[in-house]
Amino acid sequence: MIIPIRCFSCGKPLAHLWEEYQERIKKGEEPKKVMNDLGLERYCCRALFLGQVDLIDTIARFKKH
Repeated sequence: MIIPIRCFSCGKPLAHLWEEYQERIKKGEEPKKVMNDLGLERYCCRALFLGQVDLIDTIARFKKH
């Protein structure tokens, strides 16, 4: 849904890195390199980024007015 502010396991702040990660991935960079550049070293943080599914636009369509 929405990227968590902090990693669930280690507590490292992550949300501020999400937009840059998405932009660089869309440009065609390799996810491993992007995560290394952003300082995501722990596997728990990496898994959170790799497993994230951005559904906010889909959910917003069903919002009641």
